[in-house]
Amino acid sequence: QVQLVESGGGLVQAGGSLRLSCAASGRTFSNYAMGWFRQAPGKEREFVASISQSGTGTSYYTDSMKARFTISRDNAKNTVYLQMNSLKPEDTAVYYCAAKEVPGQYNYWGQGTQVTVSS
Repeated sequence: QVQLVESGGGLVQAGGSLRLSCAASGRTFSNYAMGWFRQAPGKEREFVASISQSGTGTSYYTDSMKARFTISRDNAKNTVYLQMNSLKPEDTAVYYCAAKEVPGQYNYWGQGTQVTVSS
C-alpha cells in the first residue's frame, strides 16, 4: 500500500499563492501516477490535476485551474506538489492527493489539507 500525507494548506488572501505537498511512503513512488482533487463544502469532490509516474509525460488539469495551478513531482523525495497561484475564494476546499497504478483507479488517498481563500 501507499500512504499519503498532504501539507501546505492554510489561509491566504485572494490573489495569493500556496504550494501543497504530498509525501508518499510504503511502496515505490515512481510506480504511481498521482493526482490532486478537492472538495468544497456541500459539493462533490472534483479533479484538479494529475501527473504521470515519471513526471515527464503530459499533465492534466481541470480547465478552470490550468492557467493558475501546476502539478509536479520529485521521485527522489517521494513527493508530489501542487503550486497554486492567483487563488480565488472559490478555490476554498479540502485538497487531497491520490495515487494510482497504471492502468487503474485512484485507490490511495491522503487525509486532505484545508485551503481557505479570503476575499
